[in-house]
Amino acid sequence: MKLKAPTAPEWLALALRELDAVLIDHAHCEKKAAANALSLLQAYPEVPGLPAQMARLAREESAHLARVLQLLEARGLSLGRDAGDPYAQGLMALLRHPAKERQLDRFLVAGIIEARSHERLQLLADGLADEALRRFYAELAVSEDGHTTLFERLAHQVAPAEVVASRLDALLEGEAALIRRLPIRPAVH
Repeated sequence: MKLKAPTAPEWLALALRELDAVLIDHAHCEKKAAANALSLLQAYPEVPGLPAQMARLAREESAHLARVLQLLEARGLSLGRDAGDPYAQGLMALLRHPAKERQLDRFLVAGIIEARSHERLQLLADGLADEALRRFYAELAVSEDGHTTLFERLAHQVAPAEVVASRLDALLEGEAALIRRLPIRPAVH
């Protein structure tokens, strides 16, 4: 999956300057990713292979959450309440409402979020001075890339290739417009 708009170069400078805020946001992202996996399992248990894949994904995202929480604790930070994610909210607004279309959109939007996470976590891995954090974020970036592929495979299980390609293109256009419109924040998205 190829994003249509790269992250603005200013994002990395801000993220490095306000790394504590990024870490707190990252913990919330991992929490929501685990919850989304369980939500997809609840909503679509009939999709072949999805229950086991989503159970594994929820476990993996929860493990990432635990690791980020350890980083927060080591830095003397607390998680606090989630202020919300205007990026994810903007993408969710693009979901269609007929059940079959919504199912496809949920898989594709989840894949797009993972693709953006992959891009930004890799930027962090490349930009951080702390070697342990660099390795951590490089490892997570690889994981996010795998999650993107997982959601693309699920999309192809529920719709023909041409339908997936057309809808993915439209959602990627919407995501690019969203990225250009939203202010740059010290957050993963």
